[in-house]
Amino acid sequence: MQLTRTVREFCEAEVAPRAREWDRTGRFPAETVKKLGELGLLGLYVPEEYGGAGLDALAGAAVIEEVARWDGSLALTVASHNGLCSTHLRLFGSEAQKRRYLPPLASGAKLGAWALTEPGSGSDAAGLRTAAVRHGSGWRITGTKTFITQGSVGDVIVVLASTAPEKRQHGITAFVLEPGLPGLERRALHGKLGMRASDTAELSFDGVEVGDEARVGEVDHGFIDTLQILERGRVTIGALATGLGRGAIEQAVRYAKERTAFGRPIAEFEALRFMLADMAMENQAARALVHRAAWLCGQGRPFGREAAMAKLFASEAAMRACSRAVQIHGGYGYTDEFPVERYLRDAKLCEIGEGTSEIQRTVIARAVLAG
Repeated sequence: MQLTRTVREFCEAEVAPRAREWDRTGRFPAETVKKLGELGLLGLYVPEEYGGAGLDALAGAAVIEEVARWDGSLALTVASHNGLCSTHLRLFGSEAQKRRYLPPLASGAKLGAWALTEPGSGSDAAGLRTAAVRHGSGWRITGTKTFITQGSVGDVIVVLASTAPEKRQHGITAFVLEPGLPGLERRALHGKLGMRASDTAELSFDGVEVGDEARVGEVDHGFIDTLQILERGRVTIGALATGLGRGAIEQAVRYAKERTAFGRPIAEFEALRFMLADMAMENQAARALVHRAAWLCGQGRPFGREAAMAKLFASEAAMRACSRAVQIHGGYGYTDEFPVERYLRDAKLCEIGEGTSEIQRTVIARAVLAG
């Protein structure tokens, strides 16, 4: 596919030489993200009428996998921008919101963030405490969000807040905000295990006032809409994990061919060959599951179970592939002289974000038992 070739050429020239330093410093690569926007990679799913590429979920998964081969942090930026904030506005925003926000999001002139997780609610998203109460003709938002990707650099923020606490998940509403509102504070979070060049932040809302035109979708319907966002997000995280696993395998193969022991390349030793065989097999299986879920999504067919399967298998397969890649590199794999240790640290997020592995198993089991 021409698009993935273009992404590969860009990553080889712009990302591969810089990913190590981005990881070391934890610096968000704003200049490279801007170039991604110029390539059209920040408007993957946005319809052409709003300035996007209008791609389906399958093409988007291929793009995200390709970026992840080179840098997990950058792939996470692409995945979250496209799959969370932009998709929420694309699917559930008013026409006025789409006209206002989607074109600059698609071009990369603005970055998007999506705020669901809170200090006391992760997997139990329905237990969020951030509240939005009626205030005149608008709303007043109070609470705290954490682990928000693009939280401190985003220009458009979709926030989920409780508007009817007694209804729990049936009393949540989405709002779209922009930085600079009185009472909105953003604090970048550092010290992460991996994905260090991906911006992560805590957001605080101290009586932030917005008009009703900031509401995205129906009142008290935000969580139902969010479930659709999360299903799509699981496909993109599965693609990201597949790309990390693929990158680790490629690094391991290259090293195994070059490194010698006992007078011959270590690639000739059966123990390592079997490891590489398992890594390649699981990576191909992960890609097949991701592509199946993405295809169903593109066809407008139910894909929740398949998305959970893809995300679960791909994330755990990536962890195994990255761990084995470190093992194949031996002592060098334990240093940042080679990228496999970064792949391993980045891959761990895929078992946590967009629903933990335990949540995915719960989703899959529920679907299986329901027939």
